Amino acid sequence: MIHSNFILFADCIPVKGFNRSIICDIRNNKYYFIPNGLYEILEDYNGKTIEIIKNNFGHDYDEIINEYFDFLIDNKIIFYNSNPELFPKIGVEWSSPSLITNIIIDFNEILHDFKSLMTQFEILKCSHVQLRFFKKISVEYISIILQLLKKEKSRVVSIDFIIPFYNSSIFEELKTLISDNSRVNTIIIYNSPYDKSYTSVSGEMGNVMQVKKNILNEKNCGIVNENYFNTNIKLYTESHHHNTCLNRKISIDKNGNIKNCPSMPQSFGNIKDTTLEEALKHPDFKKYWNVNKDMIAVCKDCEFRHICTDCRAYTERTHFEEDIDLSKPLKCGYSPYTNQWAEWSTNPLKNKAIEFYGMQDLVKKNA
Repeated sequence: MIHSNFILFADCIPVKGFNRSIICDIRNNKYYFIPNGLYEILEDYNGKTIEIIKNNFGHDYDEIINEYFDFLIDNKIIFYNSNPELFPKIGVEWSSPSLITNIIIDFNEILHDFKSLMTQFEILKCSHVQLRFFKKISVEYISIILQLLKKEKSRVVSIDFIIPFYNSSIFEELKTLISDNSRVNTIIIYNSPYDKSYTSVSGEMGNVMQVKKNILNEKNCGIVNENYFNTNIKLYTESHHHNTCLNRKISIDKNGNIKNCPSMPQSFGNIKDTTLEEALKHPDFKKYWNVNKDMIAVCKDCEFRHICTDCRAYTERTHFEEDIDLSKPLKCGYSPYTNQWAEWSTNPLKNKAIEFYGMQDLVKKNA
């Protein structure tokens, strides 16, 4: 194929990092590590022949170029065609008809009136909801919420529950509930005696996870981890223009305060006397919506920046532009300069930020 034009599949997109790059396969939700040298070839020579590449680099590099292209073909990242102009790159535009795409609601001593909130979801065209419970809640209560969504024919298409463990039979109770409610995406049962994941008990949706970790409060939020990477077209395109956590998000904390995220300090009113739509109109509400990874310290050099979610609630507090925090997320232990992961909570350079957020006890309990 040396005389044919090689072409990147449109849904295989290279992203350059400081030391290495990745190829995001947004169709199959996976990624591949590649050296920066191959990234440059893919960027500069896509649509050209391998013969041109070898002539430009010199034939001392023939062997490594052959290895590169064997890898690309084996993983179905490129194909050959004599008309490369017929295969344009995929666009990175992002849009949504929703004023708000997702909402987080925290429950503790106060059980917010979910039925009245559903009407507000419709106004905002919100389709994804996450409910977090910091005290024990019955499966019956979850069932009531799901029945409300079904009865009112809600536009919510996906709902997650994060609930504390309370007995060993809880999974069996949830199994029937999930099989009858396709809106359920994930149920995480924390403070469990063991870690376990149950895949798709309903056949299409409804994953259940049990985790030993004890989610004490909203301060457990904001962890950056490989397990949370998502190589899909929605996150990839949104990440080019917006913040991958806060864009089109609204939340209600355990006290009823309306915020960008329950972990963030600024409140835009309380759900008792302020509607979500009113809070959304506050001039500061969208402050972080357009702060993308290419603007954030360290993240802008990271090969994972377009498949990773961000956190503005807990940062290292090292980089500010006026009143905008552009610091690296506090709970990220990855360095794009060494390509190594480390435990974030034991990094001495993060001690000041840990103290600022009052996380000393939380770090000790999760150590």
